[in-house]
Amino acid sequence: MKVSETADHSRIKENCFRMLAACFYEPEKKLYLEENLFDNLSEGLKQVCPEAAVFAGEMEKHINDYTEEALSIEYAKLFVGPFELLAPPYGSVYIDEGGRIMGDSTMKVIESYQREGLSKNEEFKDLPDHIVVELEFMSYLLFKEREALDKSDSNTAKEYVDRQDDFLNNYIRPWVPQLCGRIKEGTDNGFYTALADCVSTYIERV
Repeated sequence: MKVSETADHSRIKENCFRMLAACFYEPEKKLYLEENLFDNLSEGLKQVCPEAAVFAGEMEKHINDYTEEALSIEYAKLFVGPFELLAPPYGSVYIDEGGRIMGDSTMKVIESYQREGLSKNEEFKDLPDHIVVELEFMSYLLFKEREALDKSDSNTAKEYVDRQDDFLNNYIRPWVPQLCGRIKEGTDNGFYTALADCVSTYIERV
């Protein structure tokens, strides 16, 4: 990543990370549609990562192929259990030796959050290296870059770009493509396969 030319460009990237994170929560089809999530995601991606925008369009098309119940069943099968997870959404499963949760990489992710003065939201019951948390953290770092750009503080903006690079390269890119591959192997659900293609393309090219 590099310092954005404008705070608006940074805002678009920030929102794309936030909207992609939203897609990895328990599905709420009605809310997605009411908020025009996929249209907004597609419009944002067209400006910062056109290659991924194609898949956002596929997500919008396929969301109407399934009931919310069908999406929830598929979500549980991929990411929750109760039996073997087809696509575990935790970074340490892919990064750390032995595929264990709460491994060394998780501790380093927690340290990244703590350096920003962030603490766990008690309403969120999952692990710190869940894909939702990591994508939302990238959105936060982009927000801080944009905040600095709004103040014409290029030094602080550059610091936050460096933090984005560090987190993306060490704690997202090493495992999210594998997660997306597991999603595509584990389901023929058009919404989730399009989501896998969208997020993997975005993190590769952003």
